[in-house]
Amino acid sequence: MTCAICETRRPKRFCPGIGGEICTICCGTEREVTVTCPLDCEFLLEARRRDKPLPPNPEQMPNRDIQVPEGFLRDHKGLLAFLGHSLAQAAFATPGAVDLDVRDALDALIRTYRTLDSGVYYDTLPQGPVAANVYRMMQQGIGDFRQAEQQRFGTSRTRDADVLRLLVFLHRFEATRSNGRSRGRAFLGALQGFYAVSASEPSPPSSLILP
Repeated sequence: MTCAICETRRPKRFCPGIGGEICTICCGTEREVTVTCPLDCEFLLEARRRDKPLPPNPEQMPNRDIQVPEGFLRDHKGLLAFLGHSLAQAAFATPGAVDLDVRDALDALIRTYRTLDSGVYYDTLPQGPVAANVYRMMQQGIGDFRQAEQQRFGTSRTRDADVLRLLVFLHRFEATRSNGRSRGRAFLGALQGFYAVSASEPSPPSSLILP
């Protein structure tokens, strides 16, 4: 019996991503590259614990002109939790979505909200269909959040500028967590852990909890 991937070496472990026995070398080299690894795979989780990503270069962080201080995050923790949870739900509800798709969706959302903040609206849709679906679901979720605010308080308390800054924070968070692999979902795994989002039974962001 040989490894189901390289068909050369002796297999050492079962890979739930391909449903077959593989060798440790292929597990390491093909993980989240040619194999879509379930987020609860024991070998993926072990690799996450061993990963020591380099600290990001502040000069290369996206949208450096937008400041997101800790005090702002504390004051808007309810909205941040909603956006993070909605982003994870939108990604898990979109077949094939990986960190790179979420990055593209966040980038497009930030571009759109920059125009809103400037007073000249322009909807920037990602080119990829997966990222575009995540984008649309996030826009729908934000709209639902504001509608719920309107019904509860008589007005929407969420400003475009606040949404923009929190989207920038999530974009930077993705940059620090993503491992750059073509099928990598380290960022989505982090969101799943923070917000207890189910990856096995995804649903669109419809559950609204107002701060």
